[in-house]
Parts: sequence; C-alpha cells; structure tokens
Amino acid sequence: MKTRDEIDPKYRWRLEDIYAQEGEWEEDLKEAKMLSAKIEAYHGKLGDSSDSLINVLKLLEKVERKTEKLCVYAKMRRDEDNANPRYQALFDRAQSLNIQVNSAVSYIAPEIIAIPEEKLNVFLNERGELHSYKHFFDQLLRQRQHVLSPEEEKLLAMAADLSLTARNVFSMLNDADIKFPVVHDQEGREVELTKGRYGKLMESSDREVRREAFKALYSTYNQFPNTLAAMLASSIKKDVFYARSRKYSSSLEAALDEDNIPVEVYEGLIEAVHNNLGHLQRYMQLRKRILGLDELHMYDIYAPLVKELKMDIPYEEAKELIVKALYPLGQEYAANLKKGIDSGWVDVYENKGKTSGAYSWGCYDAHPFVLLNYNNRFADVLTLAHEMGHAMHTYYSNRTQPYIYSHYSIFVAEVASTVNESLVIDYLLKSCSDAQEKMYLLNYYLEQFRGTVYRQTMFAEFEKIIHAKVEGGEALSVKEFNTIYRDLNQLYYGSEVVLDEEINIEWARIPHFYSAFYVYKYATGFSAAAAIKQKILNEGEPAVRRYLDFLKSGSSDYPLNLLREAGVDLASPQPVEEALAYFGDLITEMEKIQNVRSGNSGG
Repeated sequence: MKTRDEIDPKYRWRLEDIYAQEGEWEEDLKEAKMLSAKIEAYHGKLGDSSDSLINVLKLLEKVERKTEKLCVYAKMRRDEDNANPRYQALFDRAQSLNIQVNSAVSYIAPEIIAIPEEKLNVFLNERGELHSYKHFFDQLLRQRQHVLSPEEEKLLAMAADLSLTARNVFSMLNDADIKFPVVHDQEGREVELTKGRYGKLMESSDREVRREAFKALYSTYNQFPNTLAAMLASSIKKDVFYARSRKYSSSLEAALDEDNIPVEVYEGLIEAVHNNLGHLQRYMQLRKRILGLDELHMYDIYAPLVKELKMDIPYEEAKELIVKALYPLGQEYAANLKKGIDSGWVDVYENKGKTSGAYSWGCYDAHPFVLLNYNNRFADVLTLAHEMGHAMHTYYSNRTQPYIYSHYSIFVAEVASTVNESLVIDYLLKSCSDAQEKMYLLNYYLEQFRGTVYRQTMFAEFEKIIHAKVEGGEALSVKEFNTIYRDLNQLYYGSEVVLDEEINIEWARIPHFYSAFYVYKYATGFSAAAAIKQKILNEGEPAVRRYLDFLKSGSSDYPLNLLREAGVDLASPQPVEEALAYFGDLITEMEKIQNVRSGNSGG
C-alpha cells in the first residue's frame, strides 16, 4: 500500500484550488466566526422590516459559503489520509465551526415562519431582491408545523455535535483503525486485504480467492460486533430523537420531508421490487448454471461469468472511453467533462489511510472534486463515469443557480450519475460484436441493476425495519441486526443462494446506514436515469436540452417536479416497474447467448 506522498501528483486532486495556502483557511475561519456573530445581532428583528430580512439573508449566504468552503477543504484533506493528525484536527475545527454557525442561524427559519403571510408579501413587494428567495420561503412555510421555537431550534443546533458521534466513531474505526488480514490474490501472492482490494478479489475467477477474502473481511468485522451494533443503534436513536422533536410521525417521514417526497414513494419502491423478486432469483439461477456450481454462495454472486475475458483498463484509457461514450450528451457537455477530468478534479488511486469508496463533493466557490480508489477494474471505469455525473451536475448547477438553489437534492443527484453509467454501458454493448464481450457487458449491466435497484432497496427496507423497531420501543443488539439482515437476504435471494453465516453482519460495514433513508434514492435514481437515457437516445437534441436544463436547475423546485420536467414521474411506480422489466429482458438476452455458447437450443 503506497503512502500519500508516493502517488504521482497528476493523479491527486488539486485542493489548492480551494485554498492555495492554509493560512487562507485560517483567515476564512476567523471571518466565518465574525459573520456568525453579526447574524446573531438580527435575532428577533426579521419581522421588523424588509431591510432586516434581506440583510440577514445576505449574511446567511456569506457565512454558509465560507463554512461550506472550510468544511469541504478540511474533510477532503482528512480523506487523503485518515490517520494524519493534522487534518483530523482541521476537520474537527471545521465541524465545530459548522455547529457554531448552525446554532447562530437557527433562529432564522422560525422567525421567517412567524411572519404573517400578508406581511411577507408586503416585504416581497418592497424589496425586489427578496423575490429570488420565494421558493426558499415556500419550503419553510410548507414545513411550518415542524419548525420549533427559536430557543428550541438553538438547543437542537447545539446538540448537533453529539449527534455526529456515532458516524464519526464508525468512520474512524472503518477507515483508520480496522486492520484486515493477509489473503491470497489470483496469482497466489500474499496481499494485505483492504476495502478497495476486496471488490477486485470478489470478482476473481478463482473461487478459493473469493471465499478467503469474503471470510477474512467479515471475520474482521465480527471481532467488533457489539461495538458496531451500539454505534448503529445510537445513530438510529438520534434519527428518532430529531424526528420526534420536530413532530414527525416517523423518522422515515422526517427524512423524506426535506425533499417533499411522500412516504408512499418509498413504500411503493419496496413494493415494486418485491413484485419483481422473481427476476433477481432467475438471474441467480442463470449465474449458478454458467458458473457450473451445485451451490451458489454469497461469495459467488460477484464472480465474473465470462472467465476468459479480462478487462484490465488503465485510468488513461478509462478517461478516453468515458468522453466518447457520453458524446450523446452533446459537444458542450463532452468538452466540460474532459476539462474537468484533466484539471485536478479527480483523486485517482488508493493510498494508505485514504477514505474508501468513491464520492463527488465540492463547494460553490471552487470546481467539483471526485474521490476514487481506482484499481483498473471495469467497475472502476463506471465509478469514474458515475462520480463525474455528480461532478457535472454540480458544475452546471453552480454556474447557473444562485447559491441558495445550487445544492441539488440527493434524490435527483443519483439520476445524473446513473445516466452517465447507462450511456457508457450502452455505448459498449452497441460497439462490440464479440459474443464473449457482450456476455461480459450484459453481466455487468445486470450487476448494476442488482446492486443499485435490488440491493439498495433491500438496504432501504432494512433501514425502515430497524427504525420502526426503535420507534416501537424495542432494543437492537447484534442478534436483532443479524436476524433482520439475514431474513431480508433470504427474502430477496430465495433458495437460489446459500446464505453463508458471515453475511449476517454485512450491515456493520455499510457507511450509508449512518445517513438514514438515503440509499433508496439510488434505486429511484437508477430507474429515472433508465427512462432519461432512452429519451436521449431516441429523441436526440430535444431530450438532451431538457436533461441539461435539469442539470442546471439545482434545487430551484421540488425534486419530483424537476424530474417531471425532464420527462419522468417518480410519484408513480411505473419507472421502477419498467426498469425491472428491462432487467428481465437483459437476463433473457444473456440466456440466449449462453444457450448458443453451450450448444443448447432449449430454454
């Protein structure tokens, strides 16, 4: 495992584009604290005049932009090497500032809500600048019943530091402290198991390599079962506490209300997936048949179905491939994409202490950034396309929208990333004539469906169950977490997969469970993206124009409305049902190729 300094600078993101020198970070920290104090001076005065209202909103933007910039820089510096004490401390200071600012501005929402609607309309007529905040006002007034008194809001803001404990402790354990054993790779060499390497080992054509990696990973998490259970249970209790504090009927309703998403959308997703579990189990049957196994274990479900085809793709090739594949989005999009990839947006390779996985993040006053742990797998190519979808969404929103509407909802964010992935796979499927390669690509696309729609919906159902149990007064220990998680795997995979004991504790390594009711957006986003991709390929320029307008819209309207403008209605289960029907069609296509390859004309 290389250290950070051993990574070529051209493959590291350029955080100097946020702060050229860290002295500037310190100056902004001072200014943010000063702005925070200025905002507190308006406490109790927002309803006095339109001048007071617009002045505090301008101050709010200034302090939030500063705080965002400070936090993004500190977090991404820490993510470069979680064991670096300098950036652990910087991140802690940024978090403390964020909590201080949230406390200082906590009175703003309740005071605006307390302004009578007719008086607010007078203010809007007096100051034209306030019209740009109309959707912001509408959002606040919509949630009026869930906003507390200024004193209560300030108390909740002050408690935010405590609410982050479970997530922060999990991050430190999962990314910095936990150590995995040495295992063997495809060539029989001893390698240190890491979360980044785990994915590649699980895609090995050598079953013993997969089995060893699988057991090594989960046996490591099983060394800390009670600690991990206590952390997740604490995070759930935090969610329940905030939901009840704000008078929501459930933590699920509270989480969805921010995007104005009805609970029925979440429940409808789970129901639609349950109605189509037959496709998933049929895919597992096909997987078992192609691999020639008597039993399909959990460590077999990521194994390549085309053993003899290796797709080892260096990062430089991946960049060129993605730009070509996304050309249906137009020349402007392609040019901006290429410029971003080549201009210090992306942190490419894994290094010791680096945060695992991948994400896109940034602040309004700099270009977006992408964290990868690129390992030359085909999956890593798609991860680059996925995260650059997020980055381009941020790029367009930040360039088009005022700061207050630049932060698009996570509900729509997964649409942009998945459109990119789908276009790349579609490009490769259409350009390949080799049956073996097509088989590989179909397998990959099916895995994307399984991982994004089925797996994330199973995660979403797990979250719904465990939160409901805490809300019902039940305690959650390792035993309960393991039982619930195993039962869901049994429901989704049926009798087609042997549920190895180790899979029971998989919940313990999923970071998204510390951001409750988040993962369902992957499934809805994937379904919406499938519809948008087809419109782009079928309609061409008009659909591209609608899509780019969607990318530029930020949070200027509610997510369901923005998607309707792009041509997709996620209030209906239809997009999910259609996506899973397409999943079934892909299985059929793969079965046909397999039958030809095996000399079998039967079904």
